[in-house]
Amino acid sequence: MRVGQRWPTPWWLPGGNAQTIWPALFARDRRGAPTRWLRERWASPDGDFIDVDHLDANAPEGAPQLVLFHGLEGSSASHYAHAFASLASERGWRLALPHFRGCSGELNRAPRAYHSGDFEEIGWVLTRLRATSAAPVFACGVSLGGNALMRWAEEAGAGAARIAQSLCAISAPLDLAAAGHAITRGFNHLVYDRMFLATMKPKALAKLAQHPGLFDRERLIAARDLYAFDDVFTAPLHGYRGVDDYWARASAKPRLADVRIPALLINARNDPFVPASSLPRPGEVGAHVRLWQPATGGHVGFASGGWPGEVLAMPEAVLDWLASPC
Repeated sequence: MRVGQRWPTPWWLPGGNAQTIWPALFARDRRGAPTRWLRERWASPDGDFIDVDHLDANAPEGAPQLVLFHGLEGSSASHYAHAFASLASERGWRLALPHFRGCSGELNRAPRAYHSGDFEEIGWVLTRLRATSAAPVFACGVSLGGNALMRWAEEAGAGAARIAQSLCAISAPLDLAAAGHAITRGFNHLVYDRMFLATMKPKALAKLAQHPGLFDRERLIAARDLYAFDDVFTAPLHGYRGVDDYWARASAKPRLADVRIPALLINARNDPFVPASSLPRPGEVGAHVRLWQPATGGHVGFASGGWPGEVLAMPEAVLDWLASPC
């Protein structure tokens, strides 16, 4: 377990909130030309679809395939997507970013969306990409995508190694109850909670228009935090009894010892809504999991360098580790 600081945080970014917000909005997230994506639409087994963005770069035959699963309300436009794409391009790797349902700019068709424990979707995507080439497949999940990726590894057990070579979860809320309650309090509620609900509630209401009677509209409108939103929308739509059942069963932390593939978990200990007290300890994860828990970095921030900062050092270390896990 590495608990020290791997990426020196700029002195002018004090605290977890600054280290979360500034990198997402202002730090450099690429080297060279802007990222170019090629979009492919996949029909899903349940009659729906997902959109997968592929890095538009001339990767050589047999190049490694990096699969990047985004976070809550993220997409290929997220700052971390640009950072990983820039570095994958430099290395000659392929990169695919599958959008969770409803996150590609178009509402999906089925009476469901996506959630933190969506390991079936992760498995379907990875299996399909694995079938396209014999080259190594590396998978990385950010925040919600990281928890879902680790849930897939837990469910797949030894079979995960037939699909992917190694995994990484960045700023994943592995204890969903701890993170879910933390984001509903104080500054977190005023900024992050409201930011997520500002896009999630309109999508949910559009889903209700697609499928009348799917959930209680008035309860959804009245939801003022993610706890209430997940209780009326996310949990029941995906087979959970309610938000507490969802957060308990979808959390990856309790079963990390079941992981049978090299996996790296990166969590800053000053992440505003993934409390340090909720992070896994070495004795809770098993031999295949490595923990990097630096003191600073915020939530998917990890800025470094001079003004205005850049967010490439952490993804670069991740790609190094995925290629040669230790």
